[in-house]
Formats: sequence, structure tokens, C-alpha cells
Amino acid sequence: MQPKIHKKKLSFWQIWNMSFGFLGIQMGFALQNANASRILQTFGADVEHLSLFWLVAPITGMIIQPIIGHYSDRTWTKLGRRRPYFLVGAILAAIGLMLMPNASLFIAFLPALWVGAGFLMIMDASFNIAMEPFRALVADKLPTDQRTLGFAVQTLLIGLGAVIGSWLPYILTEWLGISTSSSDGVVPQNVIWAFMIGATILVASILWTVIRTTEYPPGENDHPSNNTEEQKGILGIFTDFWAMPKTMRQLGLVQFFSWFALFSMWVFTTPALAQHVWELPATDRSSLEFNEAGNYVGVIFGVYNLVSAIFALTLPVIAAKIGRKLTHAVCLTAGGLGLISIILVSNVEMKWLLNISMIGVGIAWASILAMPYAILAGSVPPKKMGVYMGIFNFFITAPQILNGFVGGYIVKYFYDGQAIYALFSAGIILIIAAICVIFVDDKDDVKIMEEELLSEKVQ
Repeated sequence: MQPKIHKKKLSFWQIWNMSFGFLGIQMGFALQNANASRILQTFGADVEHLSLFWLVAPITGMIIQPIIGHYSDRTWTKLGRRRPYFLVGAILAAIGLMLMPNASLFIAFLPALWVGAGFLMIMDASFNIAMEPFRALVADKLPTDQRTLGFAVQTLLIGLGAVIGSWLPYILTEWLGISTSSSDGVVPQNVIWAFMIGATILVASILWTVIRTTEYPPGENDHPSNNTEEQKGILGIFTDFWAMPKTMRQLGLVQFFSWFALFSMWVFTTPALAQHVWELPATDRSSLEFNEAGNYVGVIFGVYNLVSAIFALTLPVIAAKIGRKLTHAVCLTAGGLGLISIILVSNVEMKWLLNISMIGVGIAWASILAMPYAILAGSVPPKKMGVYMGIFNFFITAPQILNGFVGGYIVKYFYDGQAIYALFSAGIILIIAAICVIFVDDKDDVKIMEEELLSEKVQ
């Protein structure tokens, strides 16, 4: 029988090293978010079909994350339990990053659009393999009262990586003079180089975490040899899904609205700004002005991620004062107002105002990446932390899949092709998510507050 594990408090830098790989993952993810629509449009995709191509990400996440969580709960190697998964995921994601913008090289075999979509699928599957174990690792290693800090540090690193990834194509052009012009079917050189650099940093940052972090061995209740549910195999995921805790179900509704809104932002910001701010026709996919709009999407996405990185450090302090639920509700409301305000920016001369809109989005993004996981970690059995973190991803992927099927057609038929209204409606949906947070039962938060109150009385 394995001994019970007493989780020691970790220093800030130990928590930093444990999550450092997320910097590279999010750098790659940000490059994809800011440039995938632009790349696919360069290869010939229509605006109303973009959300269908983006379905690759949530579908692969829905399938892969619970499976990775299930098996990482039952894994123990020389590298530990979680680290083997995000190392393999990083290598595969780096390959996808290098090949997606170069899909035109493979047109002798398939149209560039389909090759690009295929590499997008490889990237998304690999990001999911790498991402899920990082969430479980924080819950594995940190005691209850450090989990909000742990997920906040992850959010800080996610923000830093996303800033670098979002701004990189713009920096390569403005500082190094790498070309941003393109022709039909050929991605600009600044985007290609940005994806290459992102792939390199992704692998390097994951290796840092693998080398600098240790893991606790399985405890007596979750060691594979003592797991009475092992006979269920992977089918146990379905049992766990139906038996999920009440708090997880409540958070699921919050996540549904949050990620439906985020998906709209990621998919439609490039065409929305090209049409609404740069005043270009929907058929323009390769002009200098279109690529300027695409570069500026990277800039404002970098702004919201920078705000997220900075604001993440305040989340533990705010949550300690007003609770995690109210903190999350306020942050989601700020994000909703930020997205709604984009419609007020109606020409290129006003484009700098988009950075102000993104401040609210950054506040919401910081909370979305931290608070739901901090609340969830206290409501699930420790021996099933990996699988439940994976199952929780269902509430992230399902709304994106739904949006992927209907979002493009809503823009085409209800918004008359004007993508800006997809961003406006996304802001309203984020505010609905904020209302739903109020009804979540956060038992772990109540426990922490009671302990702090008792400590104050004793003093």
C-alpha cells in the first residue's frame, strides 16, 4: 500500500517552473488564434465557412482530453504521471505549427485549403494532449489554499506566451522588415517565420518544465495497482461523466456561455475588423489592407493577453476578499462590455480604441483560465483529478462545436455577412455567463473563508 501524500506548500518559482511549459503552448495557441482564419482565407476559405474549419479544435479537444486525463491518472513512468503526455504533445504541436502556414507546398497532393485544415487538426490535437495534464498537475502538487495561486501563475504564463505569439508577426514586419504581403494561396513570410519561432519556443519551454519539476508518486487510493475501477478501462470515462459533482455541472453552464463567446471572437475578429474598421469588402482576402487588419488582430489579441497576464496576479487577492464566484462574475462582465464596445470603432483612424476594448476581454480571459479550475479542483476526488479535468473540457468544446456549425450561417443570413455583429452578440453572451456564476456552489471557497475567519478569531 502506498503512503498518503502530504502536499507541501511550494514557492512561487517552484510553481512557475511547474507551469512554464504553458508559455510555449499558449504561444502556439495564440499564433493559431490570431492567424488561422487569415491563413485559411488566403487558401480560399469563405467567411461563412471559417467557423466550420475551426470545429477541428473543439472536436479534437472533446475526444482527446478525457482520454489523456483517464490514462494520465493511471500512468507512472520515470518521467512521472503527467509529464510524458505534455512532452509528446509539444513535439507533435511543433510539427503542426511548422507545416500549417506552408500548406501550399503540398498542393501537388491536395488543395492547400484542405492541407492547411489537416495541419490545423494536428496542432489542435497536440495542444490538447499537452494542455490537459498541466491542469491536473497543479491540482496534484498544490494544497487547497495554493490552488488559486497555482492557476493564476498558469494564467500569467499563458498571457505572456499569448502576447509573444499574438504580436510576433507584427514585430517581425515592423522591427525586422520581413514582408507582410501575400498573393493568392501564399501565406506572408512574417506569418511563416512566426510559426517557426513559436514551434521552437514551444518545445524548449516544455523541456524546462519536464527537467525542473518532479511529481508525487501515486497515493494509496489512486495507484494503478490499487484502483478497483481499472477493470472498467476507458469506458469508465462515461461513468465518471454521469457521476460528475454538482459543482462541476453548475460550472458547465458558465463555461458553455463563456467559450461560445470566445469562439466567436477568435473566428470572426479578422473579418470583422477588415469589414467594419478597414471598410474592405468580404471578398478581399489578400490585399495589403487585409493583411494590415490581420496583423492588427494580432496586436489587440496581444493586448488582451498582456492584460490577462498582469491581472492574473491580482486574482488570488481579489478572490480572498470577495470570493471566487463574485470575482469570476465581475471579470466576465468586463469582458462582455469590452466585446460590445468594439462596434463603436468604425474606421481605421479609431483603431487604437480597440486596445481599450481588449482590456475588458483580458480581465475576463484571466479569470476564465483560472477561476473555474480553482473552483472545480476542490469538488472532485483527487484520484480522478486527471479524468475530471479532461471531462470538464467537454463544457469548453461543446459550445465551440455548436458555434462552429451555426456561427458562420448566423453571420451570413442574420447579420447580412457583417462579422462585427458576431462580436457584439459574444459580449452579451459573456454577460449571461457572469449571471450563471452566481448560482455555482463553491464549497472549497467557503471552507477557505471559514478557516481564515477562525484564524483571525484565534489571533
